Amino acid sequence: MSTEKSSLHTRNLHRNPYDFDLLISCVPELKQYVFVNVHGTTTINFSIPKAVKLLNKALILHFYNVMNWDIPDSNLCPPIPGRADYVHYIADLLAEEKGEIPTGNFIKGLDVGVGANLVYPLIAHKSYGWKMLGTDINEDSLKNAKHILDQNPDLSLAIQLQHQPDSNQIFKGIIALEDRFTFSMCNPPFHDSQESMIKGNIRKTKNLNRSKSQKSLLNFGGQQSELWCEGGELAFITNMIHESVQYSSQILWFTCLVSKKDNLYKLTTLLKKVKAIDFKTIDIAQGQKVSRILVWTFVPKQKRERWFSEK
Repeated sequence: MSTEKSSLHTRNLHRNPYDFDLLISCVPELKQYVFVNVHGTTTINFSIPKAVKLLNKALILHFYNVMNWDIPDSNLCPPIPGRADYVHYIADLLAEEKGEIPTGNFIKGLDVGVGANLVYPLIAHKSYGWKMLGTDINEDSLKNAKHILDQNPDLSLAIQLQHQPDSNQIFKGIIALEDRFTFSMCNPPFHDSQESMIKGNIRKTKNLNRSKSQKSLLNFGGQQSELWCEGGELAFITNMIHESVQYSSQILWFTCLVSKKDNLYKLTTLLKKVKAIDFKTIDIAQGQKVSRILVWTFVPKQKRERWFSEK
């Protein structure tokens, strides 16, 4: 019987069970959090933030050769396999236009809400050689992301960072007239309030611990801008779609994670209203749940080839 995590993308480097001996050799501190559970499986307690962060540090070092990755305890600590899936599905999307997966720095991506962890740009560049721009409204998060880049000088030309000064804007103030991106990507704030976020995390913590604890323990961390915004993901993505119209000739494919399936009808109805030429949803595994990527473009198919060559 296969032990692969078959729900993950076929190119995902994390399809196989974690080799904890190997990961501990990368980050020895991880060892104290590794144990064998009642099923005889070697694992960590995913409800412990420190354990999750050290696991991520080891994965990023071993699989992507990124040195000294770290984030403040207050910031979102993302599950690496799910983040990698998003990148690989974007590669498939671009391959539909090109006939093969385009690699190299001719491809430029925009990560909206890059956070302190810098994970999407790191995986995108290390996997496909793409250039990436990461934006965020939180300056402290960007400082940490820059610190990661400073620890890895080989990434300095491939990954740039930019502060978004206006929390009500997504692309405006970031994209200049001469800019052109092959794609944008975003993992939007999910919750519509801090109260909703806390309730959701209590449920997640109880599932991880199989306990009745009412304590909200953010095992993956996260600050307000990363986890909730007024109106939740529906309001955020609605705003993104409206803004995308203004930058329809500067980004080939707009993409965004959509966690709540019920939001898709309203979002796709809006895409029709703003006259997106092409849009679709791509199912993606995110741990124990299924999420999806909403993708759309305003560029006619016959004009997309030019996005895959240097200008």
